[in-house]
Amino acid sequence: MQNPDFDDIRASIDGDGEAYKRLMQRYQADIARLMWRFSRDRNICERLVQDVFVEVYFSLNSFQGKAPFVHWLRKIATRTGYKFWKHRDKQKEIVSLEDFDFVKQQPDDDIESEKAGEIIYSLLGRMGRADRLVLTLMYLEGLTIEQIADQTGWTRAAVKMRAMRARKKIRRIAEKENIWEKLGWTK
Repeated sequence: MQNPDFDDIRASIDGDGEAYKRLMQRYQADIARLMWRFSRDRNICERLVQDVFVEVYFSLNSFQGKAPFVHWLRKIATRTGYKFWKHRDKQKEIVSLEDFDFVKQQPDDDIESEKAGEIIYSLLGRMGRADRLVLTLMYLEGLTIEQIADQTGWTRAAVKMRAMRARKKIRRIAEKENIWEKLGWTK
């Protein structure tokens, strides 16, 4: 049985631009969704998706085919997003949660999911990159501990420990900002 990914990868390595275009079209939506976790700015997200596919193109020769192509692609995307956070953290753009007036104005059960997502993104932005990454992959992407370990190169024990510590940190930040209960999170 032929795998269209492998066929397109081989053709891309041999210089077939249309084959690479098919790979991009096949996985662009998945990678864009993942990159949205790293930046909620549409222009930055688009640039990150482009960065991922440029890196993938120049790394195709290193794809060994031991796992599905999408797994390898998501590893590269995760590293690209992590590098973006690293660069952005040097510039230290932090939005105060007090700027989210709707948290104070809305009844507890009325926070819209989009606005709650902005709050979560802001909370995650106040954390270290590794903590942010483990919570993003675990809770926003729904990955298992094993999958996170595979994508990041960390051990399973390191993922578990980092997740536990990151949950405590995000809780402290949310409690400090008095939004823990507003979001409906329980103790």
